[in-house]
Amino acid sequence: MRTGLAAAAFGMLHASCGSSSQSSPSSTTPSPAPVKPKRILILGGTGFIGPKTVAAALARGHQVTIFNRGKREKIQPLEMKVDHLYGNRDPDLPAEDDKGPDGKLLHPDASPKGLEQLAGKTWDAVIDNSGFFPRHVSASAQLLAKQGVGQYIYISSISCYDETSKLATLADPKVETMGAQFENYGGLKALCEQAVAAALPHGATIVRPGYIVGPGDPTDRFTYWPMRCAAGGEVLAPGSPDDPLQWIDVRDLADWLVTLVEHGTTGTFNAVAPAKPARWGDVLATCVKAGGGAKLTWVPQTWLEKHVKEEDEDFPIWSPPVGKTAGFLRWSNERAKAAGLTFRTVEDTVQALRAWFPTEIERRVKVTAELAVKAKAEGKEPKLEAHPDALRAGPSRDKEQKLLAQFHADPAG
Repeated sequence: MRTGLAAAAFGMLHASCGSSSQSSPSSTTPSPAPVKPKRILILGGTGFIGPKTVAAALARGHQVTIFNRGKREKIQPLEMKVDHLYGNRDPDLPAEDDKGPDGKLLHPDASPKGLEQLAGKTWDAVIDNSGFFPRHVSASAQLLAKQGVGQYIYISSISCYDETSKLATLADPKVETMGAQFENYGGLKALCEQAVAAALPHGATIVRPGYIVGPGDPTDRFTYWPMRCAAGGEVLAPGSPDDPLQWIDVRDLADWLVTLVEHGTTGTFNAVAPAKPARWGDVLATCVKAGGGAKLTWVPQTWLEKHVKEEDEDFPIWSPPVGKTAGFLRWSNERAKAAGLTFRTVEDTVQALRAWFPTEIERRVKVTAELAVKAKAEGKEPKLEAHPDALRAGPSRDKEQKLLAQFHADPAG
């Protein structure tokens, strides 16, 4: 995710909350009218955001249908029972879209194909958390709009902003690859937003999250810090304690997405927490306080800039508040707060990650072993994690200790 200037919220807020209760003659505040159960379609539903959104919707009495290829459930089944439709975000491909070494489909005539299982059906609202290419998003948005869907919530990203705080653009708007360095990601997200707005000009809800963190996060970006501090010892803390930080706990995001459905809220929102940018030092202090006996050693950004190549920097979540990232992690969330977004404490997120991660490591090791056995039985070369028991983000302990030793030997740089 890249940007360079202080943030401003974009888009207009349109809230349609239905008729409100009239004031009671007494001095007590009347209770809000109960929300009518909604029929919600989630495009995706089994990754990181999806299961939390499904759980939040079901807990509030809504009917949920999910649409995906059906692949992830084979290694990580969805624990909740919902209606399940199968297909592919690419309208030209079947759900079973595995390809051979030559790049061709192994089962080109497989069924179901594309969006065909969505045809002839309708829902009150759609939550699209799996759209990455505008052709795919346009196909689903256009189809569902024609079938009477009134609200389409598209999960975009803060990365849709470029370094001037404007929407990112692409030299080739038809590109369907992220690029070697993920350089196309922001521009593709911006184009997906435009596809939704074109299909539902009065029913588009664009949500732009920052780093999505919490239990279930497959990237380990935020998770690195509480788990590294839990391991104890000297921890390299990059930058300054006063550097800003923003994120969004997946549980807060999921709850709020359901709130947007319940009220039919449309518009464009930056989904970042906390209410105001946090201090990096406070976040790491919370990780230390959670236990493990870690000691932070603050290494200034100027020292890191001299001794670590930009492409070798591996300090997840943190970005230096200078240069290209001067305004990063300072995005306005005022419109989102006005639309009902609330935030749990960083202590809650840290404790939840520490409780979840050990069992997640066990799952990753187990799944990796099962996939290796399956690949061997099929005579295939498995593409698996080399170290499924290790964090997927952050410097290795060896790299961290070498940098710390170098810093202590010459802190002035």
